[in-house]
Amino acid sequence: MNNELKIKKCDSCGALVKVIEDCNCDNCGIQCCGKEMRLLKPNSVDAAVEKHVPQYEKVEDEIFVTVNHVMEKEHFIEWICLVADNKEYMVKLYPEQNAEVRFPYIPGSCIYAYCNKHGLWKNDVK
Repeated sequence: MNNELKIKKCDSCGALVKVIEDCNCDNCGIQCCGKEMRLLKPNSVDAAVEKHVPQYEKVEDEIFVTVNHVMEKEHFIEWICLVADNKEYMVKLYPEQNAEVRFPYIPGSCIYAYCNKHGLWKNDVK
């Protein structure tokens, strides 16, 4: 089962790109602003885990996902995504709304949350 979400970020302008299939050639990565984009690794930024890792509660055949995080104009969760084998569900979020979504309950899937200041965070669905 491959539930990995590959996201690359431009360190210059902050652009994000979802990678479906990356190039394996030498010196041939996805570029932005004249530089190779950096692959984001979940939970790799030194920040408060309890405020970034998406949590979930099973409710019948769905999961209710929340991120205990501020949703201010300058600092917020930009999106939450559920990845399960050949399916992805992504919800874009905006400042001042709650960082919460509902997804189908798929055991073995992964939930990702992206903070505009502290990067990518992940939790496995059991």
